[in-house]
Amino acid sequence: MDTPGRRPPISAGEPAPDFTLPVVNQDGTDIVSLATYRGRTPVLLAMMRGLYCAFCRRHIAQLGTTRRKLQALGVEVLAIAAMPPERLRLYYRFRPVGVPVAADPELSTHRAYGVPQPALTPEILQAVSSRHVDLARELQIPATDLGEIKSALCRRDGFEPVDAEQKERRDWSERNGGQFTGQFLIDRNGIVRWVNIEGEKEGLGGLEKFQTDEEILRAAELVS
Repeated sequence: MDTPGRRPPISAGEPAPDFTLPVVNQDGTDIVSLATYRGRTPVLLAMMRGLYCAFCRRHIAQLGTTRRKLQALGVEVLAIAAMPPERLRLYYRFRPVGVPVAADPELSTHRAYGVPQPALTPEILQAVSSRHVDLARELQIPATDLGEIKSALCRRDGFEPVDAEQKERRDWSERNGGQFTGQFLIDRNGIVRWVNIEGEKEGLGGLEKFQTDEEILRAAELVS
């Protein structure tokens, strides 16, 4: 699932690329950077797609619980979502989560860290569709059509898609492919100590999945 023409994901032991992004729900500041954490605390960066992704909405919410466990080990968490800050700010004003969320609509951080953008092959699209069907079954949503499932999930989560945004996302996908997610655990000195890339370990079976708290906490012990 390599992405042609792009750097491979940052590996453990490499310096973490710096970034400066707007953050939408962190008290006392509107900007966050890697320098915010350097010399103070390790940080888990969780790079997501946008709020249009039902799985990313759930994973960001889940990170609120994960964050409390990591803070007990002295580790912070920052989610980075590929959405404009005003859209993130509006959504999380009404559906607050316990983790700061930075806005990176241009995916500059995803690129800097080498999070893959694979071509959307029929196999990938089928695997993602299957994961949506599984989620609908888990949530007892009585729908089997992918479009109906996505609409039902948006209603359930209180997310209202915007037609212009959806067209822009479709156009972007046609030009660039899909966007995977990735998590990077960075120590106080700005060195990456642990990496997880969507689908890297399980192939197509790992798409739309998120690491368990147990896996993340084990990794956090490397830097706490």
